[in-house]
Amino acid sequence: MQNTLALMPIWAFAAATLVTFAAGFVKGAVGFAMPLVMISGLGLFLDPTLAIAGIILPIVISNFLQVSRFGMAEAKLAIAEYWRYILIVCAMILVVAQFVTDIPTQVMYLVLGVPVVILSLIQLTGIRFHVPQNRRRLADWSVGALAGGLGGLTGTWGPPTVLYLIALETPKARQLLVQGVVYGLGSISLLAAHLHSGVLNAVTAPFSAALLIPAFFGMQVGFRLSDRLNPEVFRKSTLLVLVLAGANLVRRGIFE
Repeated sequence: MQNTLALMPIWAFAAATLVTFAAGFVKGAVGFAMPLVMISGLGLFLDPTLAIAGIILPIVISNFLQVSRFGMAEAKLAIAEYWRYILIVCAMILVVAQFVTDIPTQVMYLVLGVPVVILSLIQLTGIRFHVPQNRRRLADWSVGALAGGLGGLTGTWGPPTVLYLIALETPKARQLLVQGVVYGLGSISLLAAHLHSGVLNAVTAPFSAALLIPAFFGMQVGFRLSDRLNPEVFRKSTLLVLVLAGANLVRRGIFE
């Protein structure tokens, strides 16, 4: 805790705790992407690199819990079908994450903010894409590279993965399985990448570990209240907030 409070004032740590609880709540209530909520929230008041460090362990643990719900046999089938996409996502996360510490702070605000705005707007407007089977191999590599590159920079590769699975007309139950595998293996790549890049180190790791607690409790509350919420209204309201938060990050990147 001392290491964490040396990184930021106590109000910032309290705010980070609230943001993480909210991200966990959203994840538990409607299965929404925790990294997208966390990175857009933490980036409002923390240094971008510290924000990325903060989300790493909550992402790893929450994705591990998600993939553990499925059997090993099912996971192997998903890997066999989507191995190209999974491979390039993990590889790009490992490679691109190494450049995070070299990016100026102002540029990082743009790197964090622009994808949040674009991905949230795509999901809000309901835009859908279609990938014909004869283009599947090319799409696996190209979309996977985009998702992995985004994951390496921002810690979130979930939204592109969801959009891609929809474009492939993947059945809903199958989507959840593939998402779990992609998120789980990608999380391991993210952890390894930032241990190597230095973003997650002896100073920042305690901060990320501390955020596991509000993430866990937020998810539990979300699970309990999910039946009382209108999931579509809640999802759209969350996306609108993310658009505003992302736009503010873009503003900071351009004008501050």
